[in-house]
Amino acid sequence: MRNPFETEERAAFRASIRSFVEREIAPHADAWDEAGDVPWALHEKIGALGVFGFGVSEAYGGLDFDDCFMRAAYSEELAKCGASGVAAALGGRSISIGPIEKLANEEIKDRVLADIVAGRIGSSLAITEPSGGSDVARMKTTARRDGNHYVIKGEKAFITGGMKSDHFVVGARTGEGGLDGISLFFVDADTPGFSRTELARKMGWWASDQATLMFDDVRVAATNMLGEENRGFLQIMNNFNYERLSMVAGMVGMMKVCLEDSINWAQQRETFGKPLIRSQVIRHKIADMSAKIDMVEAYLNHICWQANEGEMPVAEVSKAKFSASKALEFCASEAMQILGGAGYLRGNRIERIYREVKVQAIGGGSEEIMRDLAVRQMGL
Repeated sequence: MRNPFETEERAAFRASIRSFVEREIAPHADAWDEAGDVPWALHEKIGALGVFGFGVSEAYGGLDFDDCFMRAAYSEELAKCGASGVAAALGGRSISIGPIEKLANEEIKDRVLADIVAGRIGSSLAITEPSGGSDVARMKTTARRDGNHYVIKGEKAFITGGMKSDHFVVGARTGEGGLDGISLFFVDADTPGFSRTELARKMGWWASDQATLMFDDVRVAATNMLGEENRGFLQIMNNFNYERLSMVAGMVGMMKVCLEDSINWAQQRETFGKPLIRSQVIRHKIADMSAKIDMVEAYLNHICWQANEGEMPVAEVSKAKFSASKALEFCASEAMQILGGAGYLRGNRIERIYREVKVQAIGGGSEEIMRDLAVRQMGL
């Protein structure tokens, strides 16, 4: 579908990402998925493309500008490798970079930010907890002031990149009152009292590490607080909108894979003396998939335009996320049906996407939370 907001610069950026994915990632995606890991060199190669530098000052290795269309193009093209776990492995740092750039003191930024943006080291955002999930207001991890330090105690769960990250942006309760009592802290992985355990045996995202983090009286300097006390979560709420935009774009890429592989298979496969593509029931499946892709993509483009204009449309981002996850669920199921037994075998893009659909409906804010947030943003 033609994007009315396309420019030569955006098209060139998309082309460079597409070429990189086709050359450096797609041929290895299945092997990395089966191995449960991606080589760290890939982080640095991706970092060299500038994809972690949106909204980050050039002084810290960033691009010195932001563009939601480019953010979306990166996520969409990367998703076309057919293993969203690879994207998760590379992108775990993305939602932690903004808080560090905007809220950390100069010492922290000078010490780590350029290396994070370049992909030389890893960082993760640690908000989700075993007892709370998307309900951040129930956060139980605490940070107690002790002289010139805070002592952090608690547990985080499902933290993407958690096993490999060198640094963490950690949410902890410093006051009462739900979201109003949460602060953010910068925590180095080698701080005494910090430990982590790998989350194993996942349904999907095999190539990405997710971890449970434990904070057993972890002492950090008071200067490691990011932003104002008790205002941490409110200060980074917009950060989650960029994460959700990237997820929507990734789901568009995954849906396009479903459509492309379905068409290719239907053109090659013969049933009852004719190509499968000539069967009306298959043609209708393809039409339905294409229509859903167009609708989500058009919605995403409009949201990117509005965000670039300076107003993040929170309700629309929320609606786009749950609409995209439902559309992806449909496309993955239809593609699996078209490929039949061939799609059910490990080693192809449709099989991996079918396994990884559900995490898109949960991560970054569940479908249920997104619906509720959308309605609240509508003033109801």
